[in-house]
Amino acid sequence: MLNGDRNLIHKDRSILDALRQIDSLPNRGNRTLFVTDGQQKLIGSLSDGDCRRFLLSTKNLDAPVELAMHRDFVYLRQHDTNIDVIKRIKALDIRYVPELNPDGTFRQLIDFSDGRSYLPVDAVLMAGGKGERLRPLTLDTPKPLLKVDGKPIIEYNVENLLHYGISDITITVNYLAGQIESYFAEKSRSCSARFSCIREPQFLGTMGAVRFVPEWRHDTVLLMNSDLFTNINLEAFYFSFVESGADMCVAGVPYNVNIPYGIFTFGEDGRVTGMQEKPSFYYYANAGIYLFRRPLIDMIPKGTVFHSTDMIRLLIQHNLKVTQFPIAGYWIDIGKPEDFKKVQEFARNINRRETR
Repeated sequence: MLNGDRNLIHKDRSILDALRQIDSLPNRGNRTLFVTDGQQKLIGSLSDGDCRRFLLSTKNLDAPVELAMHRDFVYLRQHDTNIDVIKRIKALDIRYVPELNPDGTFRQLIDFSDGRSYLPVDAVLMAGGKGERLRPLTLDTPKPLLKVDGKPIIEYNVENLLHYGISDITITVNYLAGQIESYFAEKSRSCSARFSCIREPQFLGTMGAVRFVPEWRHDTVLLMNSDLFTNINLEAFYFSFVESGADMCVAGVPYNVNIPYGIFTFGEDGRVTGMQEKPSFYYYANAGIYLFRRPLIDMIPKGTVFHSTDMIRLLIQHNLKVTQFPIAGYWIDIGKPEDFKKVQEFARNINRRETR
């Protein structure tokens, strides 16, 4: 998200003024102005190409930009983000899109370049666990702050959230909570996202702590473990959730079970009816990442341990819709020392490719 004030121009300013203003924009990938009227409402867009095409037909540098602008421009409206608009932005390869206040005035400029998005989602990162299987590494450092290729595990997940425009982020903390709170207090000073840490009064499971979040900005909640190393496409995940009409969508990772023996199949009378030689079975395992409708929080019992698996079972019992989204990228659960060792080299290879 960008301030975008330098992209605004009044409808009465000249084409020459517009060209000069476009040329002064610091980001060369951002070559579009947004035209305002007397009440500071946005009424159109004007690109460098629009100006040049207008000049080819009129040769009038002093004409007002209102004559050259597009009135049918793409924009987002605060608190009303529609996935059809996001899909249109992606299809047209529009890099920067204005977000408007409810009264039609300019609020901010949204960056859609390099696969970024702007999802109307509140995120909750679960960071309260003790990481006992990783001891002694976690004796003095909470697991989410352990560094992978020089960067805390949780930071990879925060960066992915920000990449998809998710900027309302709550972190649930318990074990060594002060370290995580200090980390995000410092991060808040250099980042426009809204971070808040919520202390669990006791261990309440993966879902139980969600009830302690005091304020929500959106109707969809993303809940995920903070110690995962993954590049899940959160935009595709959100689209799948909305389009399926689900109450909850659970991210899944492919899991193969290879049996090194021949397996019998039986009839009802116990007779062998066939045999599969060394079969493989293909499943999806729970990845610890969930999207769900905010009203479902009221179903979480207060003051008791309540896990995501408890929530899934409860929703199924109430005949609510639970769907699954397959992760197409990488996903590593850093649970054991060998996982932590493996992810170090994996992250180094990824970071090297991204910096080339």
